[in-house]
Amino acid sequence: MAVTLTKSAADHIAKFLVKRGKGVGLRLGVRTSGCSGMAYKLEFADEIGPDDMPFQSHGVTVLVDPKSLPYLDGTELDYGREGMNEGFRFNNPNIRDECGCGESFNV
Repeated sequence: MAVTLTKSAADHIAKFLVKRGKGVGLRLGVRTSGCSGMAYKLEFADEIGPDDMPFQSHGVTVLVDPKSLPYLDGTELDYGREGMNEGFRFNNPNIRDECGCGESFNV
């Protein structure tokens, strides 16, 4: 089981951690939400919890809780710009369906 970052995503997260002045990495999880059932949640992590599953990618630590891992296994988090929009993109091989707005998904 693994969650990875592209180089672009890792660079973006590392810059924000430096700017923030603290943190051990990025916490990635899922929550029940939206019209398709689940949504991603991202937040900076200041410590590694006892249940966190840590993954290293391009020098950045990604932490995933055990309940979210089955939904995120194999996911690659990317960061990029398209025109005037920029943000994270989730390349999740487990998704069977997603809503039209792209905010939620179903596995």
